[in-house]
Amino acid sequence: MKFAVIVFPGSNCDLDMYHAVKDELGEEAEYVWHDSKDLSSYDGILLPGGFSYGDYLRCGAIAQFSGVMDEVRKAAEAGKPVLGICNGFQILTEAGLLPGVLLRNKNLKFMCRTVGLKVENNNTLFTNEYEQGEEIQIPIAHGEGNYYCDDATYNHLKENNQIVFTYADDFNGSRNNIAGIINERGNVLGMMPHPERAVSELIGGKDGLALFRSIVKQWRESHVSHA
Repeated sequence: MKFAVIVFPGSNCDLDMYHAVKDELGEEAEYVWHDSKDLSSYDGILLPGGFSYGDYLRCGAIAQFSGVMDEVRKAAEAGKPVLGICNGFQILTEAGLLPGVLLRNKNLKFMCRTVGLKVENNNTLFTNEYEQGEEIQIPIAHGEGNYYCDDATYNHLKENNQIVFTYADDFNGSRNNIAGIINERGNVLGMMPHPERAVSELIGGKDGLALFRSIVKQWRESHVSHA
């Protein structure tokens, strides 16, 4: 499986993403600059965390207009896995690929520590290697991770099992502790915590590795069954 790691001016978790899929899983990965016009050769798209375009205006507000985002939309429409983590999640909401917005944390402070996450839906291509209801430990590092959506959107997410991860504790004000959501089709996931920073015991834990294994497992099963 071949991943594109999209690099925006200000991305700072692209190396972590690359390491997770290239070094820990042994899959192909390439850095792709933000103005790329062709992602057709990639099987999965990864939008890393960081501070794209300095987070000016709002987090992800400028990045959504990058040249590569048309290609990201095409990949999503084609059913390819698209994963946005932290700033990547913010970009996906700004681009309209996922509903809701990310507001400043309720204490108005940047927060960086490991938190408990509950797997609310393990029936996705991103979470099939987890147990339903499993609690995992994943690092966070964000100042604007307070997920908000209106009642209608929340009810829709709930009814369609689009809430994939919730926080074990309410520390940033996210609606109903939402930490990660998926689109209706199930191939676009946005989440604020950083699974790419939890792929080895050497760096404090590997609860995030199963997320990347899930993507590869689903892709291989799909391609073998259609071969």
